[in-house]
Amino acid sequence: MTQLRKGSFIKRAKDISIGGALALAMLSSGMMTGCSSSEEDESAYSYEETAYTKGVRSHIKEVKPGEFKITDEESVDADKSLAIVTYLDGHTDSLSTESAKALIDKDIQNNNAYVGHHSGLSSMLLYGGMGYFLGRSMNNGYINNYRSQDNGNVARSVYSNPATYNKSQSVVQQVNASRTTRTVNSRPAGGRSGFFGRSAGRSGG
Repeated sequence: MTQLRKGSFIKRAKDISIGGALALAMLSSGMMTGCSSSEEDESAYSYEETAYTKGVRSHIKEVKPGEFKITDEESVDADKSLAIVTYLDGHTDSLSTESAKALIDKDIQNNNAYVGHHSGLSSMLLYGGMGYFLGRSMNNGYINNYRSQDNGNVARSVYSNPATYNKSQSVVQQVNASRTTRTVNSRPAGGRSGFFGRSAGRSGG
């Protein structure tokens, strides 16, 4: 029978004790890191989404060949926003927000130096109530930049008269007052990440 010296036994017991304490410390650290990481992940996948329940219906009329004026604007539900354009020959066309944005983008891309310096249809859309509504929509911030450079001078000129412009300001206020913000969690499917998420994924055999 092998005999162990008393000192040797105590040394081994101490090694075991230190090893156990180290393991507990590592496990505790892992749990704390997992919790912190999980909390950080939650904020990383969250963002604020802004929407407007009110939009604009703009009435635009061609007054000379290729020249337009806004004759009226009214507040409507956001999904009913559009521009109704009446041409010299009497026919009318209805432009959705997507079509209006496409015309504005085309003018910015192909006629950038003259944006805001002509009375074309795209100027009516950009500097009128439709442009205000589009500029507040997600990913359309560049429209706001063009409008802010104007200081209101072009905005007044796109309306048929001061009364129409003043009415448009009331419409804009209604749109602005309808602004709503909500927090969206864009975390991909697959559950929580971090320590607890990985542990849960491995449990169950």
